[in-house]
Amino acid sequence: MIVRFAGGPLAGRELETADAPWAGGWLTAGDASWGLYLPVDRDPVTGVVLAEIRVTIPRHE
Repeated sequence: MIVRFAGGPLAGRELETADAPWAGGWLTAGDASWGLYLPVDRDPVTGVVLAEIRVTIPRHE
């Protein structure tokens, strides 16, 4: 399965995974901050998944 990333530190990159469904996760690239990527669309013909970054705001307690 191919996952294409939109937005955040992984924008424009692709990830090849096993054939199992990809549920998303916290990922980073190089020295960039971590970003939560979630699958938002899957092409039924090619199986390519589009993952977008979810904006998270740090909590201060």
